[in-house]
Parts: sequence; C-alpha cells; structure tokens
Amino acid sequence: MNSIGTLFRITLFGSSHGTCIGCVIDGIPPGTIIDEVAMAEDLALRKPITGIGTPRKEDDMVQILSGVVGGRSSGSPLTIVIRNKNTDSSAYEKFRDVPRPGHADFTALLKYGTDVDIRGGGQFSGRMTAPLVAAGTIAKEILKGIGIRTGAYSLAIGRISDEEERVLDDILQIRSLNPTRAADAMLGTCMEEEILTAAQEGDSVGGIIKCVCENLPIGIGEPFFDTLEGEISKMIFSIPGVKGIEFGSGFAAALMRGSVHNDTFALHGDKIVTLTNNAGGVLGGISNGMPLEMRVCIKPTASIGKIQHSVSMCDMKQVELQIGGRHDPCIVPRAVPVVEATVAITLVDLCMRGGFIDGKG
Repeated sequence: MNSIGTLFRITLFGSSHGTCIGCVIDGIPPGTIIDEVAMAEDLALRKPITGIGTPRKEDDMVQILSGVVGGRSSGSPLTIVIRNKNTDSSAYEKFRDVPRPGHADFTALLKYGTDVDIRGGGQFSGRMTAPLVAAGTIAKEILKGIGIRTGAYSLAIGRISDEEERVLDDILQIRSLNPTRAADAMLGTCMEEEILTAAQEGDSVGGIIKCVCENLPIGIGEPFFDTLEGEISKMIFSIPGVKGIEFGSGFAAALMRGSVHNDTFALHGDKIVTLTNNAGGVLGGISNGMPLEMRVCIKPTASIGKIQHSVSMCDMKQVELQIGGRHDPCIVPRAVPVVEATVAITLVDLCMRGGFIDGKG
C-alpha cells in the first residue's frame, strides 16, 4: 500500500515520469508552522550534485494545495505536489523486454503486468522520496515542540568510513557544506574521490548513513509489534536502495559478551542514564532516554555504465545490456535527508500514539 502511519499518516501518489509526485499528510496538529523555506532547504540536500551526481536538474518546487492557512496547518489533510518537468522516458521501453539487473523491472512486470509504469522506474524510483523529504520537514517542526532533534550524515561511502563519534550540531552544520553530506570536510573529499573513481570506471558505490535523534522521552514505542525499531525499520525499507539497518552496536553485538554489551545504568544528577549506548537508545522496543542511533546500508546504484548480462523475456535468450542516460554513481549523499525525514515522520506518529504529542494542537 502507499500509505503509512496511524495518527500521523502519509499517502504517496504519482510516479517518476508522470505529471507529478506528491503526498497527503493527515494528522498534522492545527497551528503547526509550515515552513516552505526549510522545506526547500531539505529538498536541496536531496538534489543531484554536480561532479559526483547525475547532470540532470530536478525541479523540486513544492506546491501546497490544501491544509495550510496563513503559514500554519489548518488541521485538515495537507496535500503536497511536486511537478515532474525534466524527464526523458524514451530509453525505458526496452526494459519491458530486457529487465535491468538490480532494478525492480523484473518483479514489477511479473506482479503488475505490461501496463506497469516503467518510465524512470515508475513508483519504484528514488524520485518518490522527494515528497517524503517535504513531509519530513513538517515532522521535524512538530518534534521540535517537544525538544526532539534529528540529524543524518554519510558515515561511509565505498571503502571510506568515518570512525569518529559526531555531535549533532556538527552533523547538521558540516554536512550541508560538502557534496557527500559527510560530517567532516576532509573525509568528505576522500568520499568524493571514491565516487569519482567508480564513475570513471562506469561503476557505482554504496555506503552507510548514520542517523542520530536526541532528547527522546522514555517510552516511545508500542510493543509487541509496533516497537520503536520495528516501525522505523519498516519506514526505512521503503527507501529505494536500502538493504539493511542496525541500531546501537547492531550486528557487532554478536561478537560481544553480555558483560560488554549491557549498558550500565548510572545517575546523572537526578536523571538515570547509561554509560554506553550499545542498545542505540532502545530497550524492549521502547525509547530509554538515550540518543536514538541507527545506521542504514545503501546498496551501490543499480544503473551503471558497464555492460551487464540479462534475459530477453520475449525471446527467452541471454542478452547483453548497457544502460545509458543520466544516473548517480552513488545515491548515499542524496539519501541522507530521506533517512532523516522518514525517521522524523515515524517518531511523530509514535509520539502521538504514546501521548507525547497532542494531535489536536
């Protein structure tokens, strides 16, 4: 389905090369500031970057059709539309016969039949994340009302990895100053070189995005099945290209002893905290008051310049395929604001369900 959320609900519509893409957001507390300047800034982080990204120019100008009066939400559903202008659909028809390796062409054709919109990847395209980023701007504004802040950045691209612990203020400030969305400018330069090397070879690279959320109250999450990690993970896996997510120490926990992995409780003034954060801010599927920390794995871009092997579905013969057109050799930098937005959207919904945010404004 194309809707997600319980009390703060997002419904996506459109397709990559259709007339428009957009979303309907239901459940915004009346009186919430709808900051279109902040929305444009967040969408700018998602745009292709000259040099390490596709040369195409995406017009992400947002039109708000309903739900706003005088710059504030009215309490009724808010509708966001982004027009698709710079599209070239001519190269995609051949993929109805010869599906691209790593793309959804094959599964989409078998599930939906030949009428599926294959242009630009249709509903499976990363283009569909633009409305999510716009919705995420609103979600972050709502979270601000209870002191929650979120920030994401490129932790690793290809073989280049950031081994330092980063402060949220630095993450938010530094990532916008370098094209790879790293939290360190010099490291960002190394990541840029990693992307350019792959691009020169007609190839692509993936990476890891880290997202940090601060000041969560204790108790966010609805066990058994609607846990904090579970709801975030479902939302994160809607982002094209995501292949994994881990919280806190994640898979490294498998190599630890319990005496090491367990986060020791301690008093910090009149507040109970943990001395480490291997749990990533979650215990029993519920926020424990420590920073919520997660890492998201992004696969290498599926569209590459190298010759690949596929199958002609009409002739049932092995064939060679070379993908032309305009493609990013790495989508990690562009996915950074998407991860941040989707986490914020999920947190608003769970905070409303848990009574931490008043949905009535």
